[in-house]
Amino acid sequence: MASPAPIRLAQTLRANLRWQVIALIFAGTILNYLARNSLGVLAPLLQARLHISTAQYSYVVGAFQLAYTLMLPVCGLVLDRVGLRLGFAVFAAIWSLANMAHAMAVGWLSLAVLRGVLGMAEAAVIPAGVKASTEWFPARERAAAIGWVNIGTALGAVLAVPIVSTLALWFDWQAAFLFTGLAGLAYAGAWYVFYRRPSEHPRLTEAEAAHILDGRAEVPAIRLRWAEIRTLLADPTFRTIAIPRFLAEPAWQTFSFWIPLYLAKERGMDLKHIAMFAWLPFLTADLGGLAGGYISPFIARVTHSPLIRARVIGVSLAAILMIGPGCIGLVASPYAALALLCLGGFAHQTLSVLINTFTADCYPSARVGTANGFVSQAGWFGGLLFSLAIGQLADKVGFTPLFGALGVFDLVGALVLWLGLRHLLRAAGGLES
Repeated sequence: MASPAPIRLAQTLRANLRWQVIALIFAGTILNYLARNSLGVLAPLLQARLHISTAQYSYVVGAFQLAYTLMLPVCGLVLDRVGLRLGFAVFAAIWSLANMAHAMAVGWLSLAVLRGVLGMAEAAVIPAGVKASTEWFPARERAAAIGWVNIGTALGAVLAVPIVSTLALWFDWQAAFLFTGLAGLAYAGAWYVFYRRPSEHPRLTEAEAAHILDGRAEVPAIRLRWAEIRTLLADPTFRTIAIPRFLAEPAWQTFSFWIPLYLAKERGMDLKHIAMFAWLPFLTADLGGLAGGYISPFIARVTHSPLIRARVIGVSLAAILMIGPGCIGLVASPYAALALLCLGGFAHQTLSVLINTFTADCYPSARVGTANGFVSQAGWFGGLLFSLAIGQLADKVGFTPLFGALGVFDLVGALVLWLGLRHLLRAAGGLES
């Protein structure tokens, strides 16, 4: 006799615990980016209410980016040392409280200070996602797992536009920061209650544990010494991953913090129209995150290539698509511009998933948080420099040449990956599947 539906559902959930873990960190990534993108959505309103110039707004964005950039490897080290359960819960609580405090800002300087605190804590989210994927998934499933984490970044940005705009229109801009902060606090508690490492989780079956390990021993948490960190940074594998990340991140930072201002200044949209349309590039970015998670196994099967080479092919294809948003200045219609931004969102997230996956491929779970933290730091340095360039140049030369530069950066990054492919293959042990 067939098992009752509730029993079958419980058995399915028990047999797929690793995907429940990704769902949990997926939710945290959504809330992280919901809080982060609140500023970008409110930028036109905050400029008017707090009398903030475009250059001053770039300093506010830069404060977040600088703090985030400096903290990325620190967050990775903390997560490697104290573990994901405690470490990520603490970081989530801090970023949520900092986000709520944004409601007390009275000018660009106070807003910049609060954004800096927010950035320090939010820097934990991607190293945490990569580390969870490394701990809970075999190599052949990591790209898919990290893809779902990346989808959370774009989905948080999608939700930020209607949620934050609606709260600002119904109440005021302060309510948007308070709401997103409270949601993050609730999540911090839920994460601490539910997350465990595979070796500590009471509901993990022997079959799924064997599937997760898939021929590798689970590595205990260790304390990295400075000499080991120097060795990591000097390794050509690290440079092969970090340089493309440095060149790719400016696109996502531009999307996250500048699209509403671009639509307001260059395309004449007000807050209501921004609420109607500015979420679309992030929706296609979700699709890109999904594609990035599954495209490399498909390419590997079709081309009979090692999985690492297939990931590089995927990055190259996405880099070619990034030429689209680079041509945004050539179209007159705001809807055509939105379409190119949507193409860019899809392409960037496809590429971002694959680059993040390289760290999971090339470093063991006990070091992957640190490695991804430093790789992400390289990316955020690129994003910071480009945002400051936008702040200084957008009012003088417009956004057209700046978007054009984004169309070139990822092509150069793909070339770097091809030149360093042998280093990636060596570090990953030739990863075939």
